[in-house]
Amino acid sequence: MRTIATAILLLTAASGVEAQVAQRALPASSAVASVPFGPGERMEYRITYGILGKRGVASTEVVGLEDVRGSEAYHLRFRMKGGALGFGLDDLQESWMDVGQLYSHRFKQDLNQTTYERLRTLDFYPAEQVWRRVEKVESGPLASDRPLDDVSFLYWVRTLPLEVGQTYEFTRYFKESGNPVVIRVLRRETVKVPAGTFNTIVVQPVIRTSGLFSDGGRAEVYFTDDERRMVVLMKTRMSIGTMQLQLERFTPGVALAARDR
Repeated sequence: MRTIATAILLLTAASGVEAQVAQRALPASSAVASVPFGPGERMEYRITYGILGKRGVASTEVVGLEDVRGSEAYHLRFRMKGGALGFGLDDLQESWMDVGQLYSHRFKQDLNQTTYERLRTLDFYPAEQVWRRVEKVESGPLASDRPLDDVSFLYWVRTLPLEVGQTYEFTRYFKESGNPVVIRVLRRETVKVPAGTFNTIVVQPVIRTSGLFSDGGRAEVYFTDDERRMVVLMKTRMSIGTMQLQLERFTPGVALAARDR
């Protein structure tokens, strides 16, 4: 359960209403990569466990743009609250992702679960190949010169082609113990959730950590089969039964105007 927010942040949105996405440019000195999300995007989900029904809520959003040590970054935030059969959680995870090169500058976790708690903020320094913790004197090696964390990695997945039948493997997780991350693109499927009915591409992510994306959980994530690559549904097996996250509401964001470096 320690990586439960990783699974939710793959669920970065979908809606039956066509989004009219505006374009806004940063100052000329900033480069912006083309991505299917932007500031203001917010998704809200219901969490269900098998026959137990609704047992929680989750939300994920692009809060806005912030400066991190002189670089413009998307401030990404995920919140999850709920529980079932004696297990409860109230988790918050945040990431600051470079708008141009799409790597993480900072990662914050505030996890509060029945059997586990964690509060940490990590700053990433790719030029030095090191991460440093804010709350105390602690540091470690970065596994990549373009590191991604649990939150930013899963927003970055939305930029991939996701061709059915293909398997993608990446070594960009900031800790070596989490690599490689494997993305298997399984099939196309039409699904119905509270937000509407969607044509989707079904993906199975596998991360070398314990939790929802471990190989034993056989998680499946349902992305919209369009240029938005938004996620409407996620399923995974747990000890208390199959857990699902289903999209209920979606607010589109403001996409930044893309420019070449």
